[in-house]
Amino acid sequence: MSQFSVTKNGLVARVTLTNADKHNAFDDALITGLTTAFDELAVDDTVRVIVLQSEGKSFSAGADLNWMKRMAAYSHEENFNDAMALAGLLKSINFNPKPVIGKIQGAAFGGGVGLVACCDIAIASEYASFCLSEVKLGLTPATISPYVVAAMGQQAARRYFLTAERFKVEEALRLGLVHEVVSADALDSKVDEIIDTLLKNSPAAMTAGKDLIFAVDRPVTSDVIKDTASRIADIRSSEEGQEGLTSFLEKRKPRWLEDYEGEGA
Repeated sequence: MSQFSVTKNGLVARVTLTNADKHNAFDDALITGLTTAFDELAVDDTVRVIVLQSEGKSFSAGADLNWMKRMAAYSHEENFNDAMALAGLLKSINFNPKPVIGKIQGAAFGGGVGLVACCDIAIASEYASFCLSEVKLGLTPATISPYVVAAMGQQAARRYFLTAERFKVEEALRLGLVHEVVSADALDSKVDEIIDTLLKNSPAAMTAGKDLIFAVDRPVTSDVIKDTASRIADIRSSEEGQEGLTSFLEKRKPRWLEDYEGEGA
């Protein structure tokens, strides 16, 4: 039985964790399947936005108990390969060229927090909660750490990595792990609102803008300055860049917006 599903509706793809009876915990098979799904969506020209979501009460409880039992008997090499597979999934989500929206309806523990941190926009329900629980098990949140620290900052990570305290959604919002908190009844409509906003933008420009964020997240050197100048020159002279500027000057809709409205939005 599959632990996730991928559905496409026009320009939007939804990746849904469907293992609700196990609180959407993941194992090696799920990690492999999700990585393949996100890699395929990355190169799917019909998809402009990806939503990562879950069924049931919890968003994701992190590692599956049976998987953890198997890990206990792994050699160092087997553990390394296992960890690299999870690291590959996180990379595929975080650096996906398409905008990824996280729809967080419930608890996210351990690696589930990593999934949230890898989303470009995380919208959470009032019932969401979070816990970096690894140290309780004698482990560390190693593979998810680059993304979690980037999302909530080093100072917050110094507390929650070490205490394994469960924290509420309001704290996650304050720290920047999630972008907005809404009532459970409003979660679907808020996600749809974000989708609608994204679909009005140039797909190529959003991809370039996302890549730009990672490129400039370092000290401002002469190389960074030249790189940013080169990037804006490239996008201005690109097909969508020319279309965007021309449509603005001609006071008409750009082609990508016409395509979006043609989907019946």
